[in-house]
Amino acid sequence: MTSSIAFIGAGRVASTLGRAFVRSGIPVAAIASRNPESARRLSALVEGSRAAPLQEAARAALVFITVPDDDITTTCRQLQWRRGQQVVHCSGATEVSALEHAAEAGALIGGFHPLQTFSNPDRAIDLLAGAAVAIEGPPPLDAALREIALRLQMRPLTLPPGARAAYHGSASFAGSFVVSMLEEAVAMWKSFGVNESDALAALLPLARGNLESIATKGIAGAISGPISRGDVGVITRHIAAFDGQGESHGRLYREFARRQLRLAVIDGRLNAEQSRLVAEAIEAASPTA
Repeated sequence: MTSSIAFIGAGRVASTLGRAFVRSGIPVAAIASRNPESARRLSALVEGSRAAPLQEAARAALVFITVPDDDITTTCRQLQWRRGQQVVHCSGATEVSALEHAAEAGALIGGFHPLQTFSNPDRAIDLLAGAAVAIEGPPPLDAALREIALRLQMRPLTLPPGARAAYHGSASFAGSFVVSMLEEAVAMWKSFGVNESDALAALLPLARGNLESIATKGIAGAISGPISRGDVGVITRHIAAFDGQGESHGRLYREFARRQLRLAVIDGRLNAEQSRLVAEAIEAASPTA
């Protein structure tokens, strides 16, 4: 384990990782922020650390830059680095090349992105164990980051250069886009008089059950519902109901219906004739241009 670790940026990611590091026996020496009060507040929670000026924190052997994506390059350029340091950002979407200023000074640069939500750091700490973490960096930095991941009981995932936007954007479908899909479901339930609280109480167990099914059966094996059964009549009524709430609702339903039809075919649920009839049902109700 490296001799000293510092965080530059004292927001939710640093609040989660800093406390998780200490809990796992990984000491954190310093925390810095453009807002010194934020650094002081977080250092009080991360046992053994202290609030430090930005440049002082940047002298640590391993520095995690945990500022917002748009500020990573600017923050890195404002600081002086040295040969042999390890400088890492925790963004999923920003390429490691954003730290090029540190690399020019001889530092090893990399990425360490936990694939988990940080909206509530107190809860996020408990969600790290078992979660994936995308690691990018040259030796020996990659080994150091893997060691940290394993100490946190996380699942290291090697990310090649240039893949971060595709990796992070696609992860949104399993993360924040789930919120959008549930919002659509709740909106439809509101149309027949069910409030959001009651709708979520009914829908969330269904969502959890599907996730558990995917974990055991795989994606195609976990599909269910009228498309997987080839129930054209139900599909037609679904589309009519969604179209009745507005064109965007019908469009969204159709897009997911098309994709689920493909999965049903992959899993062998539908034969060629059933697949044709379902596809026609999905497209036949489309509004004319």
